[in-house]
Amino acid sequence: MPSTSYTLDADVLVLGGGSAGAMAAIWAKQQDPSQKVVVFEKGDLKYSGCIARGMDALNIVAVPGVSTPQEYIDSIHQTCDGVVDDGPSYAMVCRSWELVQTLKDWGVYFPQDEGGNYEVLKVHPKGRFALTMIEPELKTKLAARVLASGCTVVNRVMAAELLLDEGRVAGAIGLNVRTGETVVCRAKATIVTAGGAARFGLPSSGYLYGVYDYPGNTGDGYVLAYRAGAALTGFEHTTRYCIVKDVNIPLLYIVLTRGARVFDAFEEDITSSDISINALVRRHEAGRGPVHIRLSHLPEAKIKAIEEILFEVERPVQERFHQGRGVNFRRQDIELWPTDYFLCGGHGMSGVRVNERAETTVPGLYAAGDNACVPRGHLSGAFVFGQIAAESASAYAKQVSPPRLNEGQVAAFAAKLAEIGARRGRVSVDECEHKLRRMINDYAVPPKNELKLAEGQKWLGRIEEDLKCRVQVGSVRDAFKVLEVENILGCAAVSLAASRERKESRWGTWHYRADYPEKDDANWAKHILCRRGDADRDVRISHKPVERLA
Repeated sequence: MPSTSYTLDADVLVLGGGSAGAMAAIWAKQQDPSQKVVVFEKGDLKYSGCIARGMDALNIVAVPGVSTPQEYIDSIHQTCDGVVDDGPSYAMVCRSWELVQTLKDWGVYFPQDEGGNYEVLKVHPKGRFALTMIEPELKTKLAARVLASGCTVVNRVMAAELLLDEGRVAGAIGLNVRTGETVVCRAKATIVTAGGAARFGLPSSGYLYGVYDYPGNTGDGYVLAYRAGAALTGFEHTTRYCIVKDVNIPLLYIVLTRGARVFDAFEEDITSSDISINALVRRHEAGRGPVHIRLSHLPEAKIKAIEEILFEVERPVQERFHQGRGVNFRRQDIELWPTDYFLCGGHGMSGVRVNERAETTVPGLYAAGDNACVPRGHLSGAFVFGQIAAESASAYAKQVSPPRLNEGQVAAFAAKLAEIGARRGRVSVDECEHKLRRMINDYAVPPKNELKLAEGQKWLGRIEEDLKCRVQVGSVRDAFKVLEVENILGCAAVSLAASRERKESRWGTWHYRADYPEKDDANWAKHILCRRGDADRDVRISHKPVERLA
């Protein structure tokens, strides 16, 4: 393992260059062009994150005259079964229309009819909030703006550890995933935007990277914040979606809002305007899958419009995939299956606890995007909380002096890397990850019960021992993958502990306990907070009431 390193200084450090991170970097520069903004990105900023290229809609926009912030709050209460704080969600939806104006100024296209009206689709329980957008180069436009604003972007660097200075976060240590070089950035304020835990449960294919979400997301941001003392919440919400079989391709709401029909295996038409992902997953679990989508009844113009969105705006690979399967929307149905289980703030409810200012429970640390618990905020939440985090972090950076560099922490990380590089077991890191994620499938996901969850916690100790004593590390790739597997293991520890604590069933299929099959609002309509004790697997539990607007 190479041991070279270099050090940077920043006013604001952004960890993760996806949608939230790119927006946070741009917005921080807009707050003060003179401040230094640094971005660590595990991949390459141009195509990294969940929105690697284009997007067809902003899921949550309160368009004046169409819907209101209060309608959205009523809707998110239903979607989250009551376990959601109003403050962050309200802040997000109130700024959503302003966000649209900003994106339009940046050249993002939101189609309007001849009367100047936008297309706003209904995909939430109450109100219409999904604003149609046609932008096939969304991520590349964001990346170009980050660079043009004068931010320092450090690609191929995985944020591995947060620096601490007398109780405040003071930057981060990163690892170049190709060279093994260590990058240290001392920062006055740090924003974590490194995505959710996509590589959590094991897909049915067994392929480690065939996941619902961006496969580079291994819960890095969650564990960084957790180890720094921040509270995590919602980790008992083990999310599972229902999408096109064998590939990460969004589809349901794109086609459903344009006239598609949905059928189960018994040809029962289950189409409805408010059909939920939970309902589709339940059909599969009840033996009524696979669910399939039918477009063949639609006129040619409508099918072509859908193909344009899917094949040109979203991801061009979709066209090649369907052609390879021999699927023509005019003749064949599209088969859907449940995905692997994952942890995510934007599509689910798992994340670092933040308030309406994107502040975590640790000074100097902010969170946005899938890292932050702004439940089901999707792309709107990523963008808006990227802005909010940038504003809060920039204001904080002006108030504090530059932190001291914790040389001991840097030296300890270097020693850890050297120890990882010296591991000469007989098991590959990939095999260890496969074993961990198979264990997660066996013990940490619904249907849950006390024995399964307790056994899962025991298994974590065994796999941790495998990772330390039995793994073969022969390259930089192996070394950073050890860090990734540590993060997956940490996320599993928090999820198992939170799931064991919540002695009820809630959120449909996402937290179903066979030993506590009913929802219990009297005792459990509250947050479970998880903080780190003396080790990642030492999860300290507390409860917090749900916060409502006055």
